[in-house]
Amino acid sequence: MQPNDSITPEQNELLKALQRDSFNYFVHMTNLANGLVFDKSREGWPASIAAVGLALAAYPVGVECGFMARADAVQRTLTTLRFFATAPHGPEADATGYKGFYYHFLDMNSGRRARRSELSSVDSAFLLAGMLAAAAYFQQQTAEEDEIRKLADALYRKADWQWMQNGEAALSHGWTPEKGFLRYRWKGYDEALLLYLLGLGS
Repeated sequence: MQPNDSITPEQNELLKALQRDSFNYFVHMTNLANGLVFDKSREGWPASIAAVGLALAAYPVGVECGFMARADAVQRTLTTLRFFATAPHGPEADATGYKGFYYHFLDMNSGRRARRSELSSVDSAFLLAGMLAAAAYFQQQTAEEDEIRKLADALYRKADWQWMQNGEAALSHGWTPEKGFLRYRWKGYDEALLLYLLGLGS
């Protein structure tokens, strides 16, 4: 965050402290072995794929603000992308994802589906958007940053948007192996905008 001349130095410091505290959620609530992020800080909660996507987008902000070294951000990002690239993917009820989409909640350690959650289209969109944000930021010509770009692109291309339409124009909210597609669809001006931009871009 750059200093703002229209507010006092004390207000700038308060804003910077707030930004650092917000960023620190991703520092402290992430499993460094797989990159998964707790949905909330309450004990026993699973990871949320949306939180993982937000972490991936936050790491570049942390680097630019001096909250995290670039090398640390690269390692966290790579760990996360490598996990999703190799995680169990298929119609099984305990997989991590299916058809390029991922379950809303994942076990923090195993990375498999938690709480019988749905394969969430919009939460997957937040995850994929975070991956693409990381790929756009990490542009140095190093082996690690090159791998970030390649993995993010491959994971984005894996999403089967037409499958998630389930025969209609609007995307389904999600799918479960027990009951199939959810009855609701993404219509209107809301977070669905991200879904449709990613789908069209693919």
